[in-house]
Amino acid sequence: MSIFSRLSDIVNSNINAIVAGAEDPKKIIRLIIQEMEDTLVEVRSSAVQTIAERKEIERRIGTLARDEAEWERKAELALTHGREDLARGALQARTHLIKTREALQGQLSQIMTGLSHQNDDIAKLQAKLADAKSREQALLSRTSIATSRVKLRERLHDGRISDAFGRFEQIERNLDALEGRAESYDLGKRTLEQEIEGLEADTAVDSELDAMKARLRGRIEAPGS
Repeated sequence: MSIFSRLSDIVNSNINAIVAGAEDPKKIIRLIIQEMEDTLVEVRSSAVQTIAERKEIERRIGTLARDEAEWERKAELALTHGREDLARGALQARTHLIKTREALQGQLSQIMTGLSHQNDDIAKLQAKLADAKSREQALLSRTSIATSRVKLRERLHDGRISDAFGRFEQIERNLDALEGRAESYDLGKRTLEQEIEGLEADTAVDSELDAMKARLRGRIEAPGS
């Protein structure tokens, strides 16, 4: 099972449990990131062990290669001294070492392939984790805004707000009635400014009347002069 299949199973299981319990979406987001972080730590730890195993096998292969060369040297030495039996035994020992080294090389090849896959998985997981973290704040902001809007809408539809505005309207009606009563006491009364304006108007009318009388007298007196 790949780490992504395993991670998906873990995350989906926990998310289903959270959704079933109507948990805060923030917890779901944080859980996903936490699971990815934990998986990344686990995969890196596994990679460290695999690298240590690779190094150990490489050391053993190096030692076997040196031992092979040594047995080959001994076989040549035995032949130079006419000891074919010893040379044969040395070559047999060398052959055994070659088989052991080749087996280790096959094992090393498998380990290298596994490490390559682990490196790919780690790179992909790091990229997904970075993307998740970059999207976390945006998702949290959207969650916060949506939650605030829901609360605001609930308050706007709250009967207590309607009652409060109803009381404001009643207060305004009461003030209108009170101001109307105050104004009713002033009906029929003229202010100082109105009195002065009246006098000015009367003076203008009197002046115009006197002028008119003078013109009429002039017309009457004109024919008999």
